[in-house]
Amino acid sequence: MNKLNLLIVEDDNNTIAEYKANIKADNKFYLVGTTNSSSQAVEMVKQYSPHAVILDLELHQGSGNGLMFLKALSELGLKNKPFILVVTNNISTVTHSIARNLGADFVITKNQSDFSCKMVLEFLESIAQSTIAASFTSQTASAAAQSINYSETIKEKISTELDLIGVSPKLKGRQYLADAVEITCSKRVPNLCGIIAQKYKKTDASVERAMQTAINHAWRNTDIESLERYYTTYINPQKGVPTVMEFIYYYSDKIKKSL
Repeated sequence: MNKLNLLIVEDDNNTIAEYKANIKADNKFYLVGTTNSSSQAVEMVKQYSPHAVILDLELHQGSGNGLMFLKALSELGLKNKPFILVVTNNISTVTHSIARNLGADFVITKNQSDFSCKMVLEFLESIAQSTIAASFTSQTASAAAQSINYSETIKEKISTELDLIGVSPKLKGRQYLADAVEITCSKRVPNLCGIIAQKYKKTDASVERAMQTAINHAWRNTDIESLERYYTTYINPQKGVPTVMEFIYYYSDKIKKSL
């Protein structure tokens, strides 16, 4: 993480100016914005997804307060929650405890002897950045793992459905059909055969022929009871078998409904 994206929720203009001067000199932070309103701060978190928030609890010159911000933020259920550093004049341990229970990660009081805006930023740089980086990396890895698991689940369901109606794994068209159904589970795209053809370095026509051949083979060799049980949508009686696109859309819809 090269720069820490930072939101400052503070109602004292002199303090904001001091933060800005230090951020400009340090060049290790990117200031996404400042506000003295707790409700606006929530909207800015939703809009800018900052890595960290410096939060003043008592916004006398603004609106709301830091505890209201923390409560509203916790109700959003964000996947990437920012690191919340409370910086406040309030020295009440009870208030600090409430802030922590609502999601604050650390509290610094402005009355301590070594307090300065520079010290706050140095704390974020040396302590919070590694914590935030680990958190975001973990969440990203988790999201990637979920995506992989979702993709594998779809592949397994497609394979099972094709087995149930006897689409032979010996035919090239089966793999083309499986790929086409998987793509269509995400979204319907134009020139689907062309996308499959490009992947396997074939012509569009040869891919479509192979898919139709695999379908025809299943309808010739699989017992009618199995076909009627597992392929339950309408088939044109004059053709007696699904077209390629009818087949693909049927199974993409069926699999999406099962997830």
